[in-house]
Amino acid sequence: MNLKYILGSFLTIPLLPIMYFQGKKIKNIVPKLPEAKGSEGSSLLSSKKVIRLLTIGESTIAGVGVKTHQEGFTGALANELSTALNTRVDWKVYAKSGYTAKNVNDKIIHLITEETIDLIVIGLGGNDAFELNSPKKWNRDVRELINSLRSKFNDAPIVFTNMPPIKEFPAFTSLIKFTIGGLVNILGEELIDIVRDYDKVYYYALKPSSEDYIKRFNLNIAPCDFFIDGVHPSKQTYHIWAKDISNFITLSEEIKNNLLLSSTI
Repeated sequence: MNLKYILGSFLTIPLLPIMYFQGKKIKNIVPKLPEAKGSEGSSLLSSKKVIRLLTIGESTIAGVGVKTHQEGFTGALANELSTALNTRVDWKVYAKSGYTAKNVNDKIIHLITEETIDLIVIGLGGNDAFELNSPKKWNRDVRELINSLRSKFNDAPIVFTNMPPIKEFPAFTSLIKFTIGGLVNILGEELIDIVRDYDKVYYYALKPSSEDYIKRFNLNIAPCDFFIDGVHPSKQTYHIWAKDISNFITLSEEIKNNLLLSSTI
């Protein structure tokens, strides 16, 4: 059992009543935004070569905060990969706001109709932390999800995005940032160990932060501009995040070579 989780649980249990009421208040204050529309599309670059991309996950992959997936994470990621690899990227989104890893495995994977895919990108972790799921449960659920995807797509690289930066959410109280943010970091550490047991499964373990993004991408924006509602990314943040994930993918020779070999004409 994860020692950090055990110690954190002892600290958190007495605080649960306070967290409950704070959570209810946050839920009432934060506007309920819809998921993005248009679950499939193509990159802006036209090419005879095509990479087929699936994105799977929770609210950020579902595009909460933007009107369409074309302007959200998946559309932006497809365009970034397309430019970097000089190929068209056809994409499809399978995601639902509020879903945990188990929800995705139980309720989404069987809905995937595609038979051939070149790249799978997964964004999860926030809801598992909000549900206070243990590292053991998270480990089991993520492995079941990977195995389900492997049974459908034997060789497609699977990339897990970095965990959500809960400690930066403006809408959250200091207590919730500390407890839930700490748990999401523990789940991220667990994910590092999980992907080591699989071929062609990767995790971008860098903890995202507004200060880091502003510095690395030379952005002229304030940290508060990263969130549209205090929780979900703004349109600009989706594009920054997509560029970061694209860089992780294309700077990995192993993933890049797999994509270039699997691209179809």
